[in-house]
Amino acid sequence: MQDWGLARTLKPGYRALFYGPPGTGKTLTATLIGQAAQVDVYRIDLSMVVSKYIGETEKNLARVFDQAQSRRWVLFFDEADALFGKRNSNNQSANDQHANQEIAYLLQRVEDFPGTVILASNLRSNIDEAFARRFQSMIYFPLPDAEQRLRLWRGMLAPQRLSAEVKLDEIAERYELSGGAIANVLRYAALLALRRHSEQISAAELRQGLVKELRKEGRTL
Repeated sequence: MQDWGLARTLKPGYRALFYGPPGTGKTLTATLIGQAAQVDVYRIDLSMVVSKYIGETEKNLARVFDQAQSRRWVLFFDEADALFGKRNSNNQSANDQHANQEIAYLLQRVEDFPGTVILASNLRSNIDEAFARRFQSMIYFPLPDAEQRLRLWRGMLAPQRLSAEVKLDEIAERYELSGGAIANVLRYAALLALRRHSEQISAAELRQGLVKELRKEGRTL
């Protein structure tokens, strides 16, 4: 910025959007970026920031941005569309006007923040276009392919905890799941195994976990 003279035309800071299906590693990646850069990643808790009272959301966010700037935090907005969603151009009500004011304030603070801001959203289309134009990076997190799913299955559980009848390569090939969904399946199946005092997850228990997880997404085996 200084040596190349870019400070005259470019604002400091870096803004990135991570978007893609749930459970594909957006939050994990933000954490790993913080580790690699040796800085803290501050995850914005929307329930603690957003207020129904006019002006309170802006005050809460101002405190977060001010602290982040002085402490060199990476700001991470998870489920960012709740705060950075599309504005209502009709302004039909006081609530719409209030929401638009909050978004405009956020837009200005994000643009002026001299550090790194990462937004995560399940759908890129949910983010207001005024924000989208200001991202330096927009990175899509796809669902893992069969090979990646197999690595996830094998990486999450020691092989001795699986019954010999379990064929992870077939499961990985057949069921399109995110890393987060695979973790949920294994958690549920492990609890079933522990309930029957077993040291291994059976194929039937893994199947029950798959049924439960796919049902959340409106799918069946």
